[in-house]
Amino acid sequence: MGNCVKHPAISVSLTGQDGNIFNLMGIVVRALRTNGFGDEVDDFVSEVTSSKSYHEALAVMMQWVNVN
Repeated sequence: MGNCVKHPAISVSLTGQDGNIFNLMGIVVRALRTNGFGDEVDDFVSEVTSSKSYHEALAVMMQWVNVN
C-alpha cells in the first residue's frame, strides 16, 4: 500500500492521547464516522485487531487516515 492513505482528508491527533491501542482505534473510528465513512468502520477495526503488534496496528491506522 506504500504511503497511500485511504482517507487523506481525515486527520487525527494521537499525540498526547492515552496510548492504549483500543483508545487510539476509537479516535480513528469516531473520525471515520464523523466524516461519513461509518460503513468502513468494521473493515478498519478488523485490520487493526488482526495486527500482530502494537506498531503494526499503528501503521494500519496511518494507512486509513492522516495521523498527527
